[in-house]
Amino acid sequence: MSTIRTIVAGTGSYLPARVMTNGDLSKVVDTTDEWIVERTGIHSRHIAADGELTSHLALAAARAAIADAGIDAQEIDTIILATTTPDNTFPATAVTVQADLGLHHGAAFDIQAVCSGFVYALTIADTFIRTGQSKTALVIGAETFSRLLDWTDRTTCVLFGDGAGAVVVKGAEGEGTNADRGILTAHLHSDGRYKDKLYVDGGPSSTQSTGHVRMEGREVFRHAVVNIAEAINESLAATGLSADDIDWFVPHQANKRILDGTAKRIGLPPEKVVLTVAEQGNTSAASVPLAFDTAVRDGRIKKGDLVLLEAMGGGFTWGSLLLRF
Repeated sequence: MSTIRTIVAGTGSYLPARVMTNGDLSKVVDTTDEWIVERTGIHSRHIAADGELTSHLALAAARAAIADAGIDAQEIDTIILATTTPDNTFPATAVTVQADLGLHHGAAFDIQAVCSGFVYALTIADTFIRTGQSKTALVIGAETFSRLLDWTDRTTCVLFGDGAGAVVVKGAEGEGTNADRGILTAHLHSDGRYKDKLYVDGGPSSTQSTGHVRMEGREVFRHAVVNIAEAINESLAATGLSADDIDWFVPHQANKRILDGTAKRIGLPPEKVVLTVAEQGNTSAASVPLAFDTAVRDGRIKKGDLVLLEAMGGGFTWGSLLLRF
């Protein structure tokens, strides 16, 4: 039985030029390279330059994805940008990207699910394409997360970095089987009871200020491994596939210990896990598309490979998405 599938036609990414190492961090906060690496697996992260906005990062990643897809930007009828660090409270940063791409049609909007943002955005794009709302969508995860950090708090400032990743997705006819190229299944979740475990202590309505990231690390870790594994198993159950069928696991790059724990819990060998956390840190909504693009461009992810995406972020929000590239 034929069906419409959402296929990934192109990928792209962008990282700011400035690299902040753990050694650099040790000069501004009470920490050491050994302390950071042991607890997180992070060695360095990229930091946006003064005047370099989330929209600038998003635009660079978007242009790379459009070029990789080999399409005219005018074919794009939907732009969904996942970010926690928009240029302005409003309008949506997506409309800035839309204008900079020279587009004057279709829809452009931001979504906010913190580190789960890209998985949420890609799921929304899939729904739009399968229902006929969109034919070609640009999905971006972009963050200047460093601007939310308290640089005196070593439990949070060592974790995060800036960057952007993007994909172009298009509708294509499939046979309705797991052999189809495209998104096979996606599952999203949230539970607001835990919103105080990972949050920013500011906002337009509450403090009229941006605020800083606050986190209860142990609680986040505990929920992350369990919630992510359950979402992944949900995707596998929905398709009748097993962990052995997965060619590549592209997780949100929060913390290497979380990634190792998740892979072990679902029975995935380490060599199938795409890791960028050591060089990029946690780039929130940009994390998954950055890692995805890295593995596509270095040749690991090839056409026909079965790829599992997952993420968890503040809210808590979490989800998984299974696609055949």
